[in-house]
Amino acid sequence: MTAATQDISKDRDLLILIYDAFNRRDIDAILDVLHPQVEWPNGMEGGWVHGHEGVRAYWTRQWGMVDPHVDPVRFEADDNGRIVVGVHQRVRDLAGTVLLDRMVQHVYLINDGLIQRMNIRE
Repeated sequence: MTAATQDISKDRDLLILIYDAFNRRDIDAILDVLHPQVEWPNGMEGGWVHGHEGVRAYWTRQWGMVDPHVDPVRFEADDNGRIVVGVHQRVRDLAGTVLLDRMVQHVYLINDGLIQRMNIRE
């Protein structure tokens, strides 16, 4: 196994844990692996949230309005060293009606085991 493959494998394992924690609504488990000044996309309203408290406030607000569930299905590294994750995203309203059911890409910049930035590609 090459060093690059090991790094991708390690990042993949980290991201699988992140998606599992998100689906369980375990914010603290996720914040442990986010850089303190993380940049995270606000997929609901547009723009960005910054830092641990920004992410916490955003997800708390989001989960009070909708019930998102994300399942990673594919992981690959891009030419810039970012990890691109193919994600099956399902969003329901709080009554259980499906609002979105689609594939998206999440693109992560990970350094020293901490997520610094995530982008969403529709």
